[in-house]
Amino acid sequence: MEEEEKRLHRRYNFLLGLFALCLLLFCMILYDAQVVHREDYYAKSASQVTDTESVESSRGIITDTNGKVLVSNKEIYTITLDLDLIPDVEGQERGVTVSRAILRLLELCEDQGVVWTDTLPITTTEPFVYTTASAGSTNRTRFENYLKERKWSDKVLTASDPYPRMTDTLRRKLEASNDVLTPTVLLDLMREDFGVDPQFTDQEARMVVGVLYELHLRSAGITYLPYTFAEDVPVDLISLINDGGFDGVVVSSQSVRQYNTTHAAQLLGQVGAFSTPEERSSFNAAYTAAKEAGEDTTGIHYYAADDTVGKSGVELAFESYLKGFDGERLITTNEEGKITGELYSVEPQPGGTVALTIDIDFQAAVEEALAKTVTAMTEEDGDVSRGAAAVVLSVEDSSVLAMASYPTYNPADYYSNYSTILNADGRPLLNRATGYAYAPGSTFKPCTAVAALETGAVSLTEKVNCPGLWYYPNTREYTKCAVYPGSHGKVNLTRALEVSCNCFFCEMGYRLGIDTLDQYATAFGLGQSTGIELGEETGILAGPEHSAEVNQIWYGGNTVQAAIGQSDHLFTPLQLANYIATLVRGGTRYDAHLLKTVTAYDGSAILYEHEPEVLSQVEISASTLSAVKEGMYNLTSSGSLARYFKDCVVSAGAKTGTAQINADTTNNGVFVCFAPYDDPEIALAIVIERGGSGSALASTAVEILNAYFADSDIGTALIPEGSLLP
Repeated sequence: MEEEEKRLHRRYNFLLGLFALCLLLFCMILYDAQVVHREDYYAKSASQVTDTESVESSRGIITDTNGKVLVSNKEIYTITLDLDLIPDVEGQERGVTVSRAILRLLELCEDQGVVWTDTLPITTTEPFVYTTASAGSTNRTRFENYLKERKWSDKVLTASDPYPRMTDTLRRKLEASNDVLTPTVLLDLMREDFGVDPQFTDQEARMVVGVLYELHLRSAGITYLPYTFAEDVPVDLISLINDGGFDGVVVSSQSVRQYNTTHAAQLLGQVGAFSTPEERSSFNAAYTAAKEAGEDTTGIHYYAADDTVGKSGVELAFESYLKGFDGERLITTNEEGKITGELYSVEPQPGGTVALTIDIDFQAAVEEALAKTVTAMTEEDGDVSRGAAAVVLSVEDSSVLAMASYPTYNPADYYSNYSTILNADGRPLLNRATGYAYAPGSTFKPCTAVAALETGAVSLTEKVNCPGLWYYPNTREYTKCAVYPGSHGKVNLTRALEVSCNCFFCEMGYRLGIDTLDQYATAFGLGQSTGIELGEETGILAGPEHSAEVNQIWYGGNTVQAAIGQSDHLFTPLQLANYIATLVRGGTRYDAHLLKTVTAYDGSAILYEHEPEVLSQVEISASTLSAVKEGMYNLTSSGSLARYFKDCVVSAGAKTGTAQINADTTNNGVFVCFAPYDDPEIALAIVIERGGSGSALASTAVEILNAYFADSDIGTALIPEGSLLP
């Protein structure tokens, strides 16, 4: 028993001693951490900094109606400069240090064939001359503001290359005093102003000054656009920079738009940075309003100053769907700045997938058909400024199947070749399908025909005599028919449409009056918004209202001119196509649209699906529709266009138009049609500036119809310009 107690006592003492030892060890560790190495552990703990950074979301992709990707994203390397990262060199002026660091980078880029941003309007090689004439208006304005900011604007350019807006008085004064700022003198001034290494050659100094000029434009507030030294830089150059210790160089990767098609440039549009703080404010208007009202801003886009946004076309129209929501990431770094851990607190949400209604292959065929026709016309008459447009709509719901404008450009070249595109003949940046309005010519006559039949101004059987000239009652004012000095004789409405009889439709305009005529034209959407998401020119509907707006008097003779598609009428090709779609649909006018669907980036949900919206209704009886369609069909089947439509794989109805401009200018050619005749699926409108008669466009229309219905390649055959309409 005693022995057992001793054993228990020893065990107790052992455990007590072990506990005391552990307590002592803990105290020693605690003392070491809190006293001996307190500063070390504190510094290490402080270095494990947790920071929050924004994670940019990727922009949504754009597809055609079949899911073909038209615009996506790609990662590129971009070089920017931060002069604060260039360390000072003891005993060396700051400007010298900076200029040497920049020159080293420039020489590497030059060796690797990499182009950097330099908009200083002075040639980069000797002899130095001003390049203001080709610099573009934006760069000229920046240069002007730079000279003013440096107080050098009183010493402008040489008389041989005058500075924009320099007065004759100032020029004479400068010439008399020989106080003229030549390119060489300006470079010397800039060189001194920036503190460039005086040991540099003139050529080296020009290289460096160009970069410093760009940086100064930003620091002085002359432009708010960020300066990107070079973008889409090859990986090899990045490796050389990283290995070579290039001070002041910041390499980053960024997502940019990648165009997977060379077509639909005006439709797709472009993205870019904010041009002004005001532009950014406009994009943030909804967010700002909600925040100021104390409302929940979840789901409302907020734009940072360096965000990329849609600037035109689909990119702008569907910005709210394409822009994603940025995420947030928690990052911990050690004392050496290396990332030791990261965690998403908010996952970035990419933008939605925008599916358009166009078929990109069909779009390409329409663009090629237009280009072929215009090129042939230009080769014949040398008119390089001629433009054209074509729009194809679905009769079912007015969705845009193709919308082409000529001339066009490769959307991938927009920024890299902007100056060339901007100054090219024919204004390729203009979307003529929606952004320009044309006189319709005789393509307006189906509208007049519907109005006349539906109001009882004429019956299906009544024949109106065409003597070749139509005289306004009780006057000597007349309108010629296309066949004058011949005549069409007595024609009913269907025949009048086939032969495009001006006498018949002048009579209809006289009987109807302008108010009734405009009522029907408005219901057809002519001179009205089509609802297209891109924005559009609304054009002009001729009538007393418009005349009053321009301080003109509306006369009775104007009405009959309006009835045949002349007077002040101006409509876009899109309006003309939707007018024909409305007609053959039976009078229901839908909104024209490009957006088919929007789906979440992962395909998990449909965010938007277009539903046709009825914009107006034209009352058209079955008998009226049949008579009008028949007249348009006869033109292609047995009339003057039969020779072109004999190669068409589908039956069609059409109407030509010759839109008068002035006596000294070749008329615009206008063409509308629908197909198939029995059960229309598509409506088409074509306009070619100074294209002569509308019938010159018939073979182009056939090529487009064949591309849609049979994907055939039917050659374009032109008829001489100025040929009279049927």
